[in-house]
Amino acid sequence: MSYIRTISVRLLAASLFLCSAFVAGSLAQQALEKAPPLPPGMTGSNANDPRSKLTPGLWDAGEASMGIKHISLLRKPDAFQLGIDPNSPKVDKALTALGVPPGAQIPAAMKMSFAGLALANSDIAFQGNHLFLGNFYGINIYDIADPNNTKLLTSMLCPGGQGDVSVYKNLLFMSVEMPNGRLDCSEAGFPPPPPPAAGQPPQQGPPAASKDRFRGVRIFDISDIRNPKQVGAVQTCRGSHTHTLVTDPKDKSSVYVYVSGTSFVRQNEELEGCSDGPPDKDANNARFRIDVIKVPLAAPQDAKIVSRPRIFSDDKGTINALKSAATHGTGRPEETDPCHDITVYPELGLAAGACSGNGILLDIKDPANPKRLDAVNDPNYAYWHSASFSNDGKKVVFTDEWGGGMGARCRETDPNKWGANAIFNLGGSKLSFANYYKLPAAQGDSENCVAHNGSLVPVPGRDIKIQAWYQGGISMMDFTDPANPLEIGYFDRGPIDPNMLVLAGSWSAYWYNGRIYSSEIARGLDIFELTPTKFLTQNEIDAAKSVQVSALNVQMQEMTKWPNKLIVAKAYVDQLERSNGLQGGQIASLRKSIESAETSKTAKDLDALKRHAAVLERGARTTKDTTDAARLRALAEVLKQPSL
Repeated sequence: MSYIRTISVRLLAASLFLCSAFVAGSLAQQALEKAPPLPPGMTGSNANDPRSKLTPGLWDAGEASMGIKHISLLRKPDAFQLGIDPNSPKVDKALTALGVPPGAQIPAAMKMSFAGLALANSDIAFQGNHLFLGNFYGINIYDIADPNNTKLLTSMLCPGGQGDVSVYKNLLFMSVEMPNGRLDCSEAGFPPPPPPAAGQPPQQGPPAASKDRFRGVRIFDISDIRNPKQVGAVQTCRGSHTHTLVTDPKDKSSVYVYVSGTSFVRQNEELEGCSDGPPDKDANNARFRIDVIKVPLAAPQDAKIVSRPRIFSDDKGTINALKSAATHGTGRPEETDPCHDITVYPELGLAAGACSGNGILLDIKDPANPKRLDAVNDPNYAYWHSASFSNDGKKVVFTDEWGGGMGARCRETDPNKWGANAIFNLGGSKLSFANYYKLPAAQGDSENCVAHNGSLVPVPGRDIKIQAWYQGGISMMDFTDPANPLEIGYFDRGPIDPNMLVLAGSWSAYWYNGRIYSSEIARGLDIFELTPTKFLTQNEIDAAKSVQVSALNVQMQEMTKWPNKLIVAKAYVDQLERSNGLQGGQIASLRKSIESAETSKTAKDLDALKRHAAVLERGARTTKDTTDAARLRALAEVLKQPSL
């Protein structure tokens, strides 16, 4: 037991973990972690939800859904499959890749809660008819021209974790953080230290320095989609846990990359200029900052770091000025030194950073030199993980990855303010808390579950987010009213194993051009479509499908603008009926006029729509409901000049 704990400490020092520091705890457990009682005054998840008692299995687990139809699951290619046999040679190979010495005596349950990292699916990016699925072991590229017949195009083996991907024009970017990544993408990695001699402790600290090691952002040319070529590689002191593409409206010849490194600082012998001295004495400390890479699109091989913004500093120049609240994770404030995810919104000149101990707001009008505008913390948050803006930029959703993604954190006795979303209103440059949202269905002790990556679903007139919750499945949240977020759809599977935690579940769930694509950590790629419910009509779904984009990197948000199609008008009418924003007779008259205009397309029927628009505009000026007023105005604009 003491040897296992020591291994976990060394692995933690090397940052070989999913998203935060939970691996050290998971490796030290002999059995499934049991949830403690609910703290006083807290509420847990619903154990009577149909998702709470689903049957287990890898390929035959029980399923439950509402408003989300499962189209297909494309299993991982063989090279990325781990299986569920803890005695499999693949499991031993995966553990070796993660730095565990061969022959280490690790209980089976611990193996399966950790080995999956080496071959875990991670984040997704899209361009045209192609989907790019990151993995700790490389990248898989799919043809999604026909989502019902998705095909694997290319598998590229390139270990290094966590393999988050972004795509811009002919370039593909990949995050590399773990110490097993090599500059040439070789699978060889680096050998783990040998087991200690009898009576001697294992090696402590980071691995031996090597000039062949790569930790940072890889750049590939994907002009030949079946044969990506690495054309650039920018090393960073802490590697790249995640990264975010940033465009500059004033410079079309380059793209920027914000690099978030959460790992240990490399030795100066391995990468010159890296240091981790006391922050009050070491001006070059590689923590308490992000790295900004500038990539010339015509010469990606010349990409380089152009700034290292101290976004956690104060006006006195103290670089470690930002601190967390006294969170439930530690019970005390702690210095904030990395960001985990940064979501940028170039059209607004803003970014939202989920930065371990804090949620922060950045001014990015000068992309190379982001500046902090505001910061918030929360005693209910253990680890600020990711962020999403509403389409109008007036709200920000932050997630808390309590348990690091490898812990069961959606059990009946886990508080629904922990491991949740926190929704903030954004007024000017200030964030103000509105409410929490957590997956409402209780999950079991063997299901890693906590808030994770999601994207907006472009339903006009509403703020809707589809979101991954690991083995909690996917959940669709309406946060149009930020004080009262509501689940309006879900899909879930039972645990892979009821008796041990096998790392699995949805890492990312994103909407792209009419479908939902989910990166399933252990299984592969899931594809879904929405179906109508009392919470979401077919007209609203079809209006969302009317929005087609040429690419999607979720951490680089672009403003959705809906076409002036009558299906969009129908969606607004459905919403105004649901909210009682219009009287029944007016609803019926509107629907009849829209149907007539769709069928006849005559001037007479188009004039009728314009008369409705005038009435709606008057109603928008008198209603006290600001959400309905916005819908009335938007509906009137469509009716005045519909695209038929």
